[in-house]
Parts: sequence; structure tokens; C-alpha cells
Amino acid sequence: MSGDDFPGGAQLHIALQVVLVVFGWAGVVAVAVCLFRTLWEFLGRGVRAVWRGLGPWEAGRLDPRLPGPGAAEPAQPAYWWRQSWADAVSAGRDGMRMLWRGFTDPWMDRIVPNLFRGRRPGGRRPVLPAARFLLTTLIAPGTAAGALTGAVLAAVLLGWALLVLALLLAVVWLGWAAGVPVLRGAERCRALLRGLRVACPHPGCYAPVPLPVYRCPHCSSRHARLRPGRYGVLWHVCGCGHRLPATPLTGRDGLSALCPRCEQVLPEALATTRVVHAPLVGGTSSGKTMLMAAMVEGLHAWARDGGLRVEYASADDRRAHTGVNRQLDSTGWAHATTGGPPRALMLTVSRGRRRRLLYLYDPMGESVSDAGRVREQRYLAHADGLILVADVLADPAVRSRLGPADAEQAERARPSAQGPRETYERLTGELAALTGRRRRLPVAAVVTKRDALDRLSSLPVPGARIDDWLGDIGLGALVRALGHDFREARYWAVSAHAATGTGPLESEQRRAAEPVLWLLASTGLRTGPSAGPAGRGGGRVPWPRRRPDDDREGRYSPA
Repeated sequence: MSGDDFPGGAQLHIALQVVLVVFGWAGVVAVAVCLFRTLWEFLGRGVRAVWRGLGPWEAGRLDPRLPGPGAAEPAQPAYWWRQSWADAVSAGRDGMRMLWRGFTDPWMDRIVPNLFRGRRPGGRRPVLPAARFLLTTLIAPGTAAGALTGAVLAAVLLGWALLVLALLLAVVWLGWAAGVPVLRGAERCRALLRGLRVACPHPGCYAPVPLPVYRCPHCSSRHARLRPGRYGVLWHVCGCGHRLPATPLTGRDGLSALCPRCEQVLPEALATTRVVHAPLVGGTSSGKTMLMAAMVEGLHAWARDGGLRVEYASADDRRAHTGVNRQLDSTGWAHATTGGPPRALMLTVSRGRRRRLLYLYDPMGESVSDAGRVREQRYLAHADGLILVADVLADPAVRSRLGPADAEQAERARPSAQGPRETYERLTGELAALTGRRRRLPVAAVVTKRDALDRLSSLPVPGARIDDWLGDIGLGALVRALGHDFREARYWAVSAHAATGTGPLESEQRRAAEPVLWLLASTGLRTGPSAGPAGRGGGRVPWPRRRPDDDREGRYSPA
């Protein structure tokens, strides 16, 4: 039976062929439109939108999307901290939105509807009906399918690109976040290995300074969080736009630093040099100020031999020492320390590649007059060693041994109102409470007014073993207490008069510096033989000679 017997089947077959041809042609048009137009158009629109969303790309221009500097810290938060994720999400959203907008307008809102109406993509109507028919049946379906396919493929490709961008961003963020604890830990290890325990040297503060406040050199803004963190790993950007180093590796130690508590300037060497706190403790008129002046001159005397390098930590320290020297030059005596808590006199002492920042505290004698006042001396909590200034002429047991003539000479030496045993008894308990590590501290006991002691016939002459001599004159209990309560004790006898003022003896200056050098040696600074032997105070001071033109007591020149 032939197909002529079924005319309807032939027509259906022809119709199916026509439909297949139309669909095939529409597919060809769709592929052409997708590959040669819409895919790249939509993808380009999305990529450009993402690129613009990650801007700005103009050097020096601030990103308006970034939060500005806060009140607590005048620095711009680091881009990688949080804003990078917000920008990535915003850029991805903008890219997809622009892709969708390109698909809807002009393609689905203008081009495809115009084609289905038999119009050209721009909206102009062809003159020939056949052209309108061809646009409607052969071009419009393929164009619609090509636009849709291009949009879907562009969205998939852009989505994959955004996913790769997110993964790369996560890697960068993790690297940035891991760098924060690593750099902080390295800085902490460096401080522990070098023994850096920063403390404020200014009166009434003495607070530990784990992180100073740094000033921006451009606008003087104060940055209290200048370390690796949310504001940057290696660098922070100040609110004025100036870049600040956030670690010692990038040069943070070169910035001006302030104490976060009292907001006073800290010495430049504080962040890079181990600090040695050495308070001088003694009663009023025991000779602390003169002894400290002699110690400073003695350090410079040792430095002149080339074994040490000694420098003032700041101009204020130089002025303070110069002022004491002027008093000694004009009167032969240093005024008693007054004015409340002391400011540390700071010196940098170096030998080879090792360096120490020495804090010398000269508190007024009344600060150890009772336990309550001792408790107020918060700098004692940072002490690396103690210098006990012992005016033995103030001890009642020693005074009772003096004959009338020696008692008169002792009175001219201006003895302290408080003996060394009484000073130590009032100090020791509170020192243990303040430091919690008294048994680990060394103590240098310095007998002052050696020139006056050498003139007394009622007492034995201080010899090489000052600790034995203290026992001979009735202060053996003090020696035993120092040996029991501290890690190590050594003893010296010094004449501050012979080491300061006009015509000082350089040998006595060096002897005055030995207790400080011994304390520095206990912290790892190799001071060598300049620290002096244990328990020894050196030889006898040469008898001073009165200058012919000087009628003041106690004014000496070298013999």
C-alpha cells in the first residue's frame, strides 16, 4: 500500500520536516547568537562590573566604602581584615546584576520582542512581508534561545570565576591572619630572649609598658595599637594617610613613644634594649644623691678607657646630672632629694654588642621612713637589683663606739637620721611584697662617707673585706640578713666627696661605679674586672688635702 493512500500522513510528514527545519535553523541561529554575541557581551558586562566593584584603582584615592579611622585608634582598618569580603560579595552581586540587566535589556525587552513582531532589532519594520515572516519564524526564536543560552553560560563562567576569586581571597586572608600571631609571637620571643621588660621611668607612674603609644611623625596622632592586627600586619595607615611601621622589623622602634598611662615621652632605646632598674635606698642625708653622681662619673671614667660606652638616654638625663654637678662644684654637697617619687636617671651602658638601659632611682630618704611609704614606691616592683646606701655613722651601735673627738667629726659628716639596719628592716618586707622575687635579686651594699670614716681613730679602718669590717663595728646582723634575704650580696666603701666636685679622684670614681657594674654583670652585660671582686671595696682612699684658698670643710683636691 503506497503513501498515496494516506494523504494526511504525507502532509504530517512534511509538517514535521518543516518544524525540524525551523527548529534546526533556530538552533543554528541560537548557537551563532550565543557564541558570537551574547556570551561574550554578558560575560564582559559582568566582569567589568566586578572589576569596578573592587576599585578604586586611582593611586592615593581613598575607598569611600572603607570605614574611616576610629576614635580609639586613629588608623584605617586593614583592607584584608573585613572589607575585602564585603567588597568581594558586593562585586559578585554587581557582576550578576549587570549580567541579568544586559540579558533583560536590550535583548528580552527590545530585541527579541521586535523580532517576534516582524521588526528589525532596532524596531524598524521591513517593507516586504516575506522579510517580516522570516524575522518572526526563523530569526526570533533562535535569537531568544541564543540570548538565554548566552546568559546562562556567562552566569556559570562568571560564577566559577567568582568562586576562584573567593578561594584566592581566602588563601590571602588566611596568610594575613596567620601572620598576625606569628609576628606577635616573634616580637614576644625577642623580648623574652633579650630580657626586655619595659617600664615607665617617670615619677608617680612606673607602670609596665607592654606596648607604648606611638606618635605619627606627620600629624602627631597617638597610636595605642601599633602592632600586627586588624589595622595591618607590617604597616598601619594613619588617618592622615601616612604609613607607619607596625613591627620592629619594619622600623617601629624609630618612632617617638609615649607611656600609655602617664603619656610622657619614653627613651628611644627602651624598645630595643634590656632595662636594668637599680634603686638607691637609704635614709635622709645618707649620701644617695652624691653617690649616684659619683657612680655616673665613674661609669664615664671606665668608658674613657674604651672598655665601655656610656651615654645619657635623653637630654633631660644629661641636664639632671649636670645640675647635681653644679651643686657639688659650688657647695661641695648635694641638696637632699625632695619632690615626691623620683624620676629615673637613665644611661645606656654598652660593652661590645651588648647594651643595657640603666635606670638609677634616687628617692628621698623619707620614702623608707615607714612601711606605708615604702609600699608607695612602685618602681621597686621592677628592681633588678638593689643598692643599699649604708651610712654607718647613723647607726646607734656605731656611734656609741666613738670618742668625743670622733663624735664631733662624725657630726660634721652630716649623718643620716636613720641607720642602715633600720632602713633595711623597713624595706625588706615591703620589697618582698612588691617584687615577689626578693630572693632572686642581688644587693650591692655601699658604705658611704669613706673619707670621714678614715679619719676616725675609734673605729677600725675599712679594709679589703667591707663585709668583715661591718661585722667588726657591730653591723654583722645586717650582713647576715642581706646574705640570707638576697640571692647575692657584695660590699663596697666609697667616698662620694673624693669622687665628685672640684678635683675628683678618678680612682674613687671608678670604685663608686663598681656596684652598678656588678649589677649590670648579673644581667649578662660583660663588664669584666670593672665590676670588682666579691665582698671587696678596694683600698684605702688617699688622705685628701685642703686647698689653700678653700676654708669649707670637706673640700678636697687629689693628694
